[in-house]
Amino acid sequence: MGGAVSAGEDNDELIDNLKEAQYIRTELVEQAFRAIDRADYYLEEFKDNAYKDLAWKHGNIHLSAPCIYSEVMEALDLQPGLSFLNLGSGTGYLSSMVGLILGPFGVNHGVELHSDVIEYAKQKLDFFIKTSDSFDKFEFCEPSFVTGNCLEISPDCTQYDRVYCGAGVQKEHEDYMKNLLKVGGILVMPLEEKPNHADSGKSRLVHLPPVAVRSLQDLARIAIRGTIKKIIHQETMSKNGNGLKNPPRFKRRRVRRRRMETIVFLDKEVFASRISNPSDDNNNSEDIEDERREEEETKPSELKPDPPVNFLREKVLSLPLPDPLKYYLLYYREK
Repeated sequence: MGGAVSAGEDNDELIDNLKEAQYIRTELVEQAFRAIDRADYYLEEFKDNAYKDLAWKHGNIHLSAPCIYSEVMEALDLQPGLSFLNLGSGTGYLSSMVGLILGPFGVNHGVELHSDVIEYAKQKLDFFIKTSDSFDKFEFCEPSFVTGNCLEISPDCTQYDRVYCGAGVQKEHEDYMKNLLKVGGILVMPLEEKPNHADSGKSRLVHLPPVAVRSLQDLARIAIRGTIKKIIHQETMSKNGNGLKNPPRFKRRRVRRRRMETIVFLDKEVFASRISNPSDDNNNSEDIEDERREEEETKPSELKPDPPVNFLREKVLSLPLPDPLKYYLLYYREK
């Protein structure tokens, strides 16, 4: 499924297309989609297709089309502090985006049938935490994944505020899915009328991760990072006055003068002549000189902007603290 929007050149352009087509409608969902590059969840040899609005499958690894994920994210109506269960969590791409919205006091669990996909999801999660500058813009609810059949979840499991099942659910399992939900919660799933009698193989009861209370050490890290972010925000506001940035400097569009030609048809023969005047050649050389001078003047402003600065990282590294504590505050980030 997919193909609802045109392909993008990069992740931001893909999100722009999803917004224009009204698949992404809220700021929270947009921020989450922009923070995680979809291509990071592809195998290297398939990354050329990452920004197309198409599903991708390789072996047991599967990603739904971007338009599907954006519809799901909007339908879940996610808020900080909620609990979320992803049935068929796959690569963890959706679970990680959800975690950016749930924040540090949410619950983020996933169940995946294939153990090799669980390992793949853990690798991608670790890569995001350790290398992405976007990570420091959020307080993250890290997803936890367990291996098993989502139709064999232990009956004594906790219930969730939000539940998503990516695979088609037969009518006979509808009530089972609803029982995973808290009163007033939201369940998003494709419901199929056609019964499925396929045997899932050896049955094994799936125990979901316990809803653990964060350690005092972890709470301290969250509080310190939050305080530093507030200080950075206040400093930025004081530097920029009302917080308004200088308007962007637009490149002046250069208009090239072109020679005009006329084509005359006469008795099946073609004659071409240039409309010119004696000063044409002089004007042309002047145009070239003007263009060269303009390029020299505008060259510095046309350079690509510097990559965004990770102010949180810089501030933490400047603190008078032992290095191990700094690295802990940065989640042992590599960048």
